[in-house]
Amino acid sequence: MVETNLTLSGLKNRSDLHVARKIWHMSGVFTMFAAWIFLPYWVSMTLLIVGWLLFIPADFLRQKNPEINRSVMTLFRPIMRSNELNRLAGTTYLITGTLLITIFFNKGVVSLSLLFLAFADPIASYVGIKYGKDKLFGHKSVQGFIAAFVVCAVLCYIFLFYNQVQEYILIVSLLAGLIGALAELIPLAKLDDNFTMPVISSIGLSVLFYFFGYFSYFN
Repeated sequence: MVETNLTLSGLKNRSDLHVARKIWHMSGVFTMFAAWIFLPYWVSMTLLIVGWLLFIPADFLRQKNPEINRSVMTLFRPIMRSNELNRLAGTTYLITGTLLITIFFNKGVVSLSLLFLAFADPIASYVGIKYGKDKLFGHKSVQGFIAAFVVCAVLCYIFLFYNQVQEYILIVSLLAGLIGALAELIPLAKLDDNFTMPVISSIGLSVLFYFFGYFSYFN
């Protein structure tokens, strides 16, 4: 990949609240979740693969062409970060991670991982930036971790209750909350958390679902 080293004023940094990006992230990933739940498997997979084929090559292309890069970053300035100017966009990692989990994991696991990604990630980021006084490492904080845990646990409980899964629902929800919070917290080989969070969540939830016999509910 060719480094363009462009500069562009007005872009938000990771340390900024960047509310517009968080709203975009939540609405976009929740739409993917809804498609995964309500559309036939082959339709949702086709849409995801087509989206990947359209977006990822374009994201690599803009890195090699400064003019295209500047135009794209200017057009999507409200939802882009400064570090994405000369690097791949977070959406590239998000779509790639989502595609991988839909191929390899159970429908219920994928659904819950997408919910975690849609809401726990941006809410933990917001809480961490706004109230995160006790840092764990990097920009991650105790307050953000707790926020992710609460959001993931509540989402899991609602998801299981909606799908009429009653056995061990409270303990599974709490354990799922811990899995989601750790997936949001733990860095993996410096990869973007839009990729690592759904992948780590899916692995952890698969172990949890297997242990409690939940796979039969989501075939």
